[in-house]
Amino acid sequence: MLVVQDTLVSEDILERRFVCDLNACKGACCIEGDAGAPLEEYETAILDDIYEDVKPFMEFDGIQAIEKKGKYEIDEDGDYVTTLVSSGGRCAYVVFDNGIASCAIEKAHKAGAIDFYKPMSCHLYPIRVQKLPEYEALNYHKWHICMPACECGANLDVPVYRFLKAPLIRKYGEAWYAELDEAATACNEGRVEL
Repeated sequence: MLVVQDTLVSEDILERRFVCDLNACKGACCIEGDAGAPLEEYETAILDDIYEDVKPFMEFDGIQAIEKKGKYEIDEDGDYVTTLVSSGGRCAYVVFDNGIASCAIEKAHKAGAIDFYKPMSCHLYPIRVQKLPEYEALNYHKWHICMPACECGANLDVPVYRFLKAPLIRKYGEAWYAELDEAATACNEGRVEL
């Protein structure tokens, strides 16, 4: 693990290669899984506030799921997650473009309807953040549906942390990212060991 300010960063985030290949996976991370996308507690209030502005960008069954179950749910661990259309199904905020899943929240943002980009866990994927008493631990989440992204990242030689530069800066800031990048460069050059 690498310590960057108040975070612990897994070596996998520096060493693994990753670039989403939506033509291959079709956005499967938004469709598969046991629960919706993890939400920070503050994001629940944002979802409450922006729903009416996001609704015109949503699919009908997603709207039905949210109006029946709410804009977010609590999973079996007691954490907030996005609502699913059905149990073990896709996120209610998913929309399809030419058979590829994308996010209605992100579409609303890009259209200028809202200021919120999308939930942080979605923006950071495949990094998952675990809150510890004194740190946040950033770990790489390995999932078979992302094999095309691993292959694409390997072909382009793009490490996870570089692919996710924008969301990492969104969450932790420019100075934090610069420190991570410097540490990763030092590790790659053999000046520092993890």
